[in-house]
Amino acid sequence: MPSTLESNLSETLGTITAEARRSGRQAEAVSLLAVTKSVGPRTAMDLARLGQRDLGENRLPSLLEKRAEFDRAGLKVIWHFIGQIQRNKARKVIQNSEVLHSVDTLRLIETLNRVASEEHRRVSIYLEVKLSDEETKHGFKPEELDEAVEKAGEADSLDLLGLMTMAPLPDPRQEKSARTVFETLARLAREMEQDPYTSSRFKENRVQLSMGMSGDFVDAIAAGSDVVRIGSALFAGINTDTPTPGVAS
Repeated sequence: MPSTLESNLSETLGTITAEARRSGRQAEAVSLLAVTKSVGPRTAMDLARLGQRDLGENRLPSLLEKRAEFDRAGLKVIWHFIGQIQRNKARKVIQNSEVLHSVDTLRLIETLNRVASEEHRRVSIYLEVKLSDEETKHGFKPEELDEAVEKAGEADSLDLLGLMTMAPLPDPRQEKSARTVFETLARLAREMEQDPYTSSRFKENRVQLSMGMSGDFVDAIAAGSDVVRIGSALFAGINTDTPTPGVAS
């Protein structure tokens, strides 16, 4: 009998596949990034042993703790950092992550490129775009993107994958819905791809989109998201502090 974690993963992947096909794309066009920030290392390792190898963390201490446990267990995964990156902690983030989803300033691009070069690492990044008025949201405004893309595209130790955004929290006073925000980012991405010079700054001349979380990833896929960042839907109904029954250690 499948464990709850296995069932949650299967259900989530099934929904992603169905929504990708509904939007006219292949099932593999949308990738799952499992956000493990709310669970301990053992639960995260259980998920990896079920085949989920893209894992995301938003705080450096949690990333370091989990990475150390994974290394001790010999488990290889791709670590994504999805939280705000402080420039004075950029080296640790670079040393322990392969993909960064939250690059939000020109100075941070410069710092990441310099540190990655010093560490002899090549790191993939998304530029975070702010499309709502919430003070808790970070990122480049749409009118600032050209300069950010130019700088990131020239960085020798960074691969610019695409754009990331976060939808506004549900609020009847908000003029913009999650779907509106996602469609706006998708439109910006397509406009960039239509400009040969701008598109050449992105890896493989394509602007990938990282958008959508547990509560809104269906809308994100419909709008064109390539990566959905899902946490709570994967871990519903399980004790996240103990190994999951039925998962081999």
